[in-house]
Amino acid sequence: MYDKELDAFAGVAVSKYEMSKNTPFKYMVSAVIAGFFIVVAAILSNVTAAVFYDTSPALGKFLGAFLFSIAIVLIVFVGGDLFTGNNMTMAMGFYQKKVSWGGVIRVWVMSYVGNFIGCFLLGGLMAASGCANGILTTYYESIIPGKLELDPLTLFIRGILCNYLVCLAVFVGKKMETEIGKLVVMFCVITTFVLSGFEHCVANMGIFTISGFLLGGLPAGQLAISFVFVTLGNIVGGAVLLALPMKLVSSKSK
Repeated sequence: MYDKELDAFAGVAVSKYEMSKNTPFKYMVSAVIAGFFIVVAAILSNVTAAVFYDTSPALGKFLGAFLFSIAIVLIVFVGGDLFTGNNMTMAMGFYQKKVSWGGVIRVWVMSYVGNFIGCFLLGGLMAASGCANGILTTYYESIIPGKLELDPLTLFIRGILCNYLVCLAVFVGKKMETEIGKLVVMFCVITTFVLSGFEHCVANMGIFTISGFLLGGLPAGQLAISFVFVTLGNIVGGAVLLALPMKLVSSKSK
């Protein structure tokens, strides 16, 4: 059970590690591209939610959650290396003894940094464009303080749940034989995580970048706590809560 899938993802993990080692610049660009795609989705999601915030907030929240799913669709169909997806993929490579722990950390760190660069660049351009700044500023004034005031344990748990769902979307999407099947699964699962209010460290990179520019800065201490505990939660969600049970029930683990 899951042997074929584990081997397939382990092969991808090896490719990611080799790319990060042999052509680090290309690998970083791939991670930056994923950051771009996350911000594209965040802009679509947040502007939509902001438009409906005063008149129909429930509808705006649902549409915003649904439309954020375009992030994983772009990454899967177009390309890009996402840190949160790598939490599952590289862990599977490690469990299958195809990648060392050092290789796992290398890919995680490089994709995290690349994702941040991509989110900061595109998020900064969005803020500098002046487009939708009025409604986004009002919207962010309402939601950002609540995100930053969450306690570390809540951030950690929400991070776990978030990346369990994100990696599940990637895993199940890989098993679907048709593009329609992939899209249905991805939209359903990603909508679940956003609508539930779970925390995704890379999405937060984009949202906090745009809101930071529009609101004149965000408290550094709260940002640091948020990123640390959400990131740790995301790692556990992908590498432990999803990937590890699959390894434990596979025939090769007996």
